[in-house]
Amino acid sequence: MPKYILLYDYLTERAEDISQTWFDTLHDTDPDSVYASSDPAVLTNLKKQNLAFNYQINRIFSEEKEVYTAALEKWAFEAAQDKEHLKTPIHYIIREFIRVRDLYVGHVKQFTRLHSDTVTEEDAEDIFHTLIKSFDVVIHIFIEEMYKNTNIQLEAQKELITELSSPVIVLFDNVGLLPLIGDIDTARAKMILENTLHQCSEKRITQLYIDLSGVAMIDTMVAQQLFTLIESLGMLGVKATLSGIRPEIAQTAVQLGLSFSNLSIRSSLAEAIASDLT
Repeated sequence: MPKYILLYDYLTERAEDISQTWFDTLHDTDPDSVYASSDPAVLTNLKKQNLAFNYQINRIFSEEKEVYTAALEKWAFEAAQDKEHLKTPIHYIIREFIRVRDLYVGHVKQFTRLHSDTVTEEDAEDIFHTLIKSFDVVIHIFIEEMYKNTNIQLEAQKELITELSSPVIVLFDNVGLLPLIGDIDTARAKMILENTLHQCSEKRITQLYIDLSGVAMIDTMVAQQLFTLIESLGMLGVKATLSGIRPEIAQTAVQLGLSFSNLSIRSSLAEAIASDLT
């Protein structure tokens, strides 16, 4: 859209004013929102990001589509990595994109009025279509990248929670305890298997009590993982003792055809420890 170079110059001259107007009219009280921050460094970066966006969006009136689209995508990708924006609810971010867009619409309308002798109705329609479409592209990319980053954070937190929920606790000497609590799905069972083997090796555990009294139910896949864990521990020279097995879990194991004959099983953790101490 190089033929609108006059509009590009017009908006570029006003880029800082547009950015300042947007910043001066910010109103947010949500403490999780970057727009409510009182941190000077955060606010400086916010203004810098907005001004950079203004200069990028102006390029839609001076460059070919593939050029300015790539520039807008780059801005959106980088802005979506900002930790302050990642903490901000997405509807606030969309609101601010819309506010900036409305400021641009107002300035473009003013430009078309000032140049009504050269800007035809068809030109004006083309200009507004390009402007709105470009904002839509940026918003879409920004939200998509934030979604990806949020999922990465959630997965990392989930892994951390899972890891913390299956700790091997050293009781004394080379004796450890793995207390399992809550629901265990296939993903968590896999994590428990990996973490337990690693922790037992790291802590030089030779006797491990696996207490299931806090687990109400496990499915067939999880039961299989549990038996795999016990077999793997045996290969590492770790003797495993199960305690607190509920009837439902025992029934699942029997239905799977899993054998208890080679396992050390006690009704409770206290009994398991007491039997080994006597």
